[in-house]
Amino acid sequence: MRRAIPYDVPTVLGSLPDAAVAKYLSRAILSGQEAPPQVALRKASTPFSASEARRHTAPVRQLLDEAIRRFADQRTSADGWLAPRLHATLRLTRAEAADSRLWNYLALLVAPDYVVWRHKGTETTATSRFCGAHYTQTFSRLWWAAELFRDGADYRPVEIACRVQDVLNTTLRLDVIDHRPTALAIVRILDRLIASGTSRPGDHVNALSSAVNTAGSTLVYDVLAPDPGGDGEALLDWMAAAQDAPAVPWERLPDGPDDGSVSARSVDGLVTLFEKLLAEAPRRQRGTAG
Repeated sequence: MRRAIPYDVPTVLGSLPDAAVAKYLSRAILSGQEAPPQVALRKASTPFSASEARRHTAPVRQLLDEAIRRFADQRTSADGWLAPRLHATLRLTRAEAADSRLWNYLALLVAPDYVVWRHKGTETTATSRFCGAHYTQTFSRLWWAAELFRDGADYRPVEIACRVQDVLNTTLRLDVIDHRPTALAIVRILDRLIASGTSRPGDHVNALSSAVNTAGSTLVYDVLAPDPGGDGEALLDWMAAAQDAPAVPWERLPDGPDDGSVSARSVDGLVTLFEKLLAEAPRRQRGTAG
């Protein structure tokens, strides 16, 4: 049974300015005690055209409801399930995804309950989870994780990346992660750490991310691991296909845009380099409660 939502969800996505979020995002909303003021927020926002299926909110809302149901006792695990499916449902260009107003609208008007459910601390949810940088805002960070860690149409690396929160909290902030072979090389090393039962893989990921970022200031990864980038026409075709596409599957990964896989040779070369960097990188020591 679909759980009741204490507000009317708009039928289409839209654009909500940062200033409107700052004006209406109260402590009561951050704590989950009140729903955002829908009437005021709708007046401050601009809805998208309902003619594009990818702008409809119902498929997104269904995904979020299912994530809450599936991961009621393990909220962080919802990220790996939701990220590829949100990406495949919204079908955005990077330019569209870089606009914070879309994510504001999704967080305040479509799914404020999800934001609170996923990120609420002991008392309130951080403001940045509703309106913040691409690597902290609840939905933006998942979309960008899927975009930066996918291998063409293959979302399997995204699931691996999202298994360790340090990837979303730290690695996603790095400029070098925009280089596809770099992103996939980090994921491959993370996969090996997890498979080998390495203790606190997040500490290793943080150390590796820092080392890769530092080395990237003197090493040109594009030269070491060439990557021609994705096929823009294939991405546009995938976006256009949203008009007639069925809802994304829940029990298997969806297919992303078939805009080209990353060269295995490029990834292999960086994995060798990054393993050396990781072996030499200092790791932050954390207590048992960390």
